[in-house]
Amino acid sequence: MIVDSAVYRNGERVAVDCRPQDYATLRAQAKAPGDFVWVGLHQPGQAELERVAEAFGLHHLAVEDAVKAHQRPKLERYDDNIFLILKTLWYVEAEDAVETGEISMFVGSDFVITVRHGEGGALHSARKYLEQRSKVLTHGPSAVVYAVCDSVVDAYSEVVAELEADVDEVEESVFSPARTNDSVRIYTLKREIAEVRRAVHPLRDPMRRFASGLVPGIDEAAAPFFRDVADHLTRASEIVDSLDGLLSTAFDAHLARISVQQNDDMRKISAGVGLVAAPTLIAGVYGMNFDHMPELHWMLGYPFALLLMVMTSAALWVFFKKSGWL
Repeated sequence: MIVDSAVYRNGERVAVDCRPQDYATLRAQAKAPGDFVWVGLHQPGQAELERVAEAFGLHHLAVEDAVKAHQRPKLERYDDNIFLILKTLWYVEAEDAVETGEISMFVGSDFVITVRHGEGGALHSARKYLEQRSKVLTHGPSAVVYAVCDSVVDAYSEVVAELEADVDEVEESVFSPARTNDSVRIYTLKREIAEVRRAVHPLRDPMRRFASGLVPGIDEAAAPFFRDVADHLTRASEIVDSLDGLLSTAFDAHLARISVQQNDDMRKISAGVGLVAAPTLIAGVYGMNFDHMPELHWMLGYPFALLLMVMTSAALWVFFKKSGWL
């Protein structure tokens, strides 16, 4: 469905007398130099996107990618148009999960088509930001590309900050005195970080090209804006890599603590067996009832056997305590 469509002239939104779905008429309104059309779509069907493609001359391969979604972030050029795919991310705190969406952008000299899939990455804030800054909007479609990229990358930073908090909680739990089972959460976080990496890492090259002014169709004057976006993206990428490393270390530490705890348990069990085995041995000897045992007919033999059991157990208990087994 169409979220919004507008014609912009000299950094200002221009009122047009046509339906939002009348793409050909909408494009015809952008007739002055510097005018451009921005059409925003949310999860359009094949038929609707084909109507857009016919009005704006979009390449069928790019249209196919935009309809199917689930693409890797990339920057491609078809004839005189640019096709850019961005992955959107948002964090669901209740599930410790990172959800993903996608934005496809078709950029021409007089138009920008944004196709959004998923619940996250709404672009009304980017459109509002540009409409309040007419000077930025005078850069034409390049300004829209910058605003969308900036909005998406800012969301990356928010997601990364949430993941940092989760990793800190895992580290605190792993190294706490209490016995914890953190392996499941560590695996879940590593999977979510992998999802973030698949969104962040492939986008670095397109942002570098935008920031270097190496993409025809993108105003070179917009390069400083893209350098700022590229800087934020690089920072998010570095944090993601460091978080993955920290989780790997935390998992190794968790396994090491489990091993140490198991060793402690085995020592305590062994000490307990030793405390029980010594009296059992004495009882077994005195229970053989041979005729020529010295204590067999001794009046104090029974108390002596019990006392020997207690003293042996006490000596073993002191020994195990000093050794740290108990």
